[in-house]
Amino acid sequence: MTTATKKRKPVDERGAIFDRDLEDLPQELRWREWMGRIEAVLFASATPVGREDLARVVGNVSVEMLIDDIQAELAGRPYELAQVAGGWMFRTKTHFAEAINAAADLGDQSLAFSEMEMGVLCAIAYHQPIDRAGLKDIFGKEVSRDLLARLRYKDLIASGPRAPRPGAPHTFVTTETFLVTFDLETLRDLPDLDLSVGGEAEDV
Repeated sequence: MTTATKKRKPVDERGAIFDRDLEDLPQELRWREWMGRIEAVLFASATPVGREDLARVVGNVSVEMLIDDIQAELAGRPYELAQVAGGWMFRTKTHFAEAINAAADLGDQSLAFSEMEMGVLCAIAYHQPIDRAGLKDIFGKEVSRDLLARLRYKDLIASGPRAPRPGAPHTFVTTETFLVTFDLETLRDLPDLDLSVGGEAEDV
């Protein structure tokens, strides 16, 4: 293998060379550039970005160490770099939620839930994959298709594998949007919760 072959850089779809390693820069400037690249990628994404994707824009260094340095620099800022749903994303700190709502007149329209919607969402999160019959066992009554459709419209649940029941009905599972919405990295981060539901549940 020749020296030229060893130093060959990745080529993007347009045929241009993308320099991940930045070997021509001093180490300190190289590190700052890598931090800037990760910030730029995360800033441009509306969803969490995983480690594998971030590693494509930096050299053979720890993505986690770069993330740590970015987080340290953001300590006094009104936004933060959070690890959710198996990746990282920028988000505004909860302390400033009221200011954002007041300035943008957002109100509570983004993700408002009825008590029953939240109950069904929790039941799916803790018992997934679960079908409507399983939800009926938990709530003691049928859960309407309309309610499930609302949760699906908000991209909080999706169809899971077929249930091992007669007719093989569809099951429901939570989505990546669910993890992001409730600030969870994985479903293992769900808190211990008593999901028992009394007989006073509202009509669904």
